Amino acid sequence: METSEIFKKVRKIEIKTRGLSNQIFSGQYHSVFKGRGMAFAEVREYQFGDDIRSIDWNVTARFNHPYVKVFDEERELTVMLLIDVSGSNEFGSKTVFKQDAITEIAAVLAFSAIQNNDKVGVIFFSNHIEKFIPPKKGTSHILRIIRELVDFKSDNRETNIANALKYFTNVIKKRCTAFLISDFQDRGFDDALKIANKKHDVIAVHVYDSRELEIPRMGIVRMKDAETGKNRWIDLSDTRVRESFHRWTEEHEKKISDLFIRSGVDVARISTDEDYVKPLVKMFKKREARS
Repeated sequence: METSEIFKKVRKIEIKTRGLSNQIFSGQYHSVFKGRGMAFAEVREYQFGDDIRSIDWNVTARFNHPYVKVFDEERELTVMLLIDVSGSNEFGSKTVFKQDAITEIAAVLAFSAIQNNDKVGVIFFSNHIEKFIPPKKGTSHILRIIRELVDFKSDNRETNIANALKYFTNVIKKRCTAFLISDFQDRGFDDALKIANKKHDVIAVHVYDSRELEIPRMGIVRMKDAETGKNRWIDLSDTRVRESFHRWTEEHEKKISDLFIRSGVDVARISTDEDYVKPLVKMFKKREARS
């Protein structure tokens, strides 16, 4: 893609997603993703009604008068975006490709985070760690992330979510909020997800295309696996073939959903042919109700 085209696309995404973030997400983001701890602020004299557990016994002994520690909520968060850039995201049967939906969703979350004065970092992954952008603040940093999303092309086509989660837990030491954005065309990441969510607050954003759930009757067609590159002729007029595909898809979707529940991971499921605002708002409201 030419540089001028990249800038145009980045600008278009910036205008759309910044507007959505301002109008819809910033307030809910603030209420849902509060500071996860308390930072020491000062010591003051004990007042009637103060919790005796907050008494600073060292200062109290020094002045022979009770003093308490005062804490402020740690407002600043670190938000990590774990973004799947594997080959299977280069698919879309309706209005947009999965990778385009992922780009916009990541941009909305990033703008919401910086409006909340949080740091934002990114891990691009396939079956390898493609790129790591350390957490930083600021609009210019977010625009860099969007440019990378728009123009990034991975040489590796397959998916390894477990590898991405292990890298994430190793490289980010302080507890953070992480959005795992993927079509989840992978298996075997159960343990890695559970471990990551114990250390951090992991939220899954499952982007899918409705055509992946059910194949229409189309006769004999040549289909290509976007991740392995293998081609295969399939007779889609055969009811057994379509039913077999549908059963496999349902089983896979159920396994992924059950995994999120077992791991305590919230999820927003977003189809490429629907507005992603509603599923994200629904997920935010669900978390807010629990907090």
